[in-house]
Amino acid sequence: METTLTQRDSPIKRIAFVGPECTGKTTLSRTLAQQFQTVWAEEYMRTYLQHKWDTQHLTCTWDDLLPIAHGQVSLENKRIQQANEYLFCDTCLLELMVYSYLYYGKCNPQIERAALTHHYHTLFLTYVDVPWQPDDLRDKPHERESVFAFFEQHLNAHGIQYHILKGSLEERIAQCTKMLTA
Repeated sequence: METTLTQRDSPIKRIAFVGPECTGKTTLSRTLAQQFQTVWAEEYMRTYLQHKWDTQHLTCTWDDLLPIAHGQVSLENKRIQQANEYLFCDTCLLELMVYSYLYYGKCNPQIERAALTHHYHTLFLTYVDVPWQPDDLRDKPHERESVFAFFEQHLNAHGIQYHILKGSLEERIAQCTKMLTA
């Protein structure tokens, strides 16, 4: 695992998806990677927390955030070496930062500093107009609109440019494709 939260330099364009739970980030990342014949970086937090749930029946705590951040950066740095023109990221440290503020009212300064200095060619914020699907880790089915607003508030407060994705999977893919190939 990475011992640093530094993004690896690369000419590959990083495309990241952030937003409330169950808003299509994984499906979009995987589908667009196939469409553009490249790789995608899955959400490390999901892998990490699913393992914690499966083995200990425990949920996320403050102490999990830094290891999750290191795992996410490590995964992105590994995948960027395998990518072809684009790397689609099914989240990034910005998501971890926003969720840290949402759940704990604060963020580890190392995570926040890295989140705000990492560069993504395009950042997409996924809207809550897709059905919510329960699983072991999701816990806010009735708060997705307020979580979306929380994301907007934090991205705007830091002057981070983003594009909102709405509509069906096909409509979202068309929006992404148009922006990336324009």
